[in-house]
Amino acid sequence: MNDDQASRQAPPELALRVPATLEEALDPQWLSEALAPVAQGGKVTKVETVELIKTVATKVRFTATFDNAVGIQGFCLKGLLDVDEMTKLGGATCVLEGDFYTKIAPKIDVRVPEAVAVVTDREAKQSVLLMRDLIAGGGRFCSALEAFTADQAADSLAQIVRLHAGSGLLAETPWIRQRAAELARMPHMTAEILQGLLDGPRGDNLAPAVRNGERLIEGMKALADKDAGRPQFLVHGDAHAGNIFRTADGSGLIDWQVLQRGGWAIDVAYHLCAVLPVELAETEERRLLNHYLDLARGFGLTLPDEEDAWRQYRESVMYGFYMWGITRRVAPDITIQFTDRLGRAVMRHESHALLGVA
Repeated sequence: MNDDQASRQAPPELALRVPATLEEALDPQWLSEALAPVAQGGKVTKVETVELIKTVATKVRFTATFDNAVGIQGFCLKGLLDVDEMTKLGGATCVLEGDFYTKIAPKIDVRVPEAVAVVTDREAKQSVLLMRDLIAGGGRFCSALEAFTADQAADSLAQIVRLHAGSGLLAETPWIRQRAAELARMPHMTAEILQGLLDGPRGDNLAPAVRNGERLIEGMKALADKDAGRPQFLVHGDAHAGNIFRTADGSGLIDWQVLQRGGWAIDVAYHLCAVLPVELAETEERRLLNHYLDLARGFGLTLPDEEDAWRQYRESVMYGFYMWGITRRVAPDITIQFTDRLGRAVMRHESHALLGVA
């Protein structure tokens, strides 16, 4: 590990009330308790919002002024705030992300934001995460609409390799589940609903056989079934451009709400086909796949030979296509771009045929 990662401490999981609204989350009294681990005995006297980003979860960058030598510090809070009861049902993913920072992040050599506290109510299945403000520290979050170069993709791919190198932790973390089969068989995502989504602009550049909700679900099920029988890795599960940040030290990964155990190719195929423009993916993806294999073997990971790895990669593109095909609560321009890139990758790689889907 580098010096920063070697010294990473697990953030405490605090037994506080989980705020339900943004107003509650930015209350100085509550923040005084939540930020106590880094406040050196100080209390928060003033809170100023720097940026508010609301998708399904709310992410708010803010400064907190302490009444001691700690002074003014920048933080980012993430959680389900000001949401309806249906959205609250997704709180388990926030708990999962909190558990990543408290139980996994300190044990792996992956660049992630510095978490300072996690506040979790396990009975209610709700959690909020408090991190240092990466942007205030000179970092930059990549845009979901940002096109990566091949070199940039290789840099972020190196972080995915380091994540996979921590897969020995799966033996002691049964709470990290195989998610692909669960996602493929969600009762509320029917073929009819998915077809309605694919019939929109996100599917405009796709062949009819790929722009088919029933075949996409069957492809995801077939991939999940194959993947379950393969060696399992610690998988990010959502490594698109919007979940990559860059600092002077290089790329890092954020958003661990789909953390899972699964095949290595799920991460690699999703990442490369999401971050690279289609024309660049067509010419560079196999070279970048081989780059991943070389790096992974350098960490002692046992992986298939080049041809078998290429087949697994071509099959696993189905995962990312499915994830964006079902997406409903992200800005349309982002949804359209990722569904298009990943759907065209499914076309390019003939993933349905490889998975035995008629």
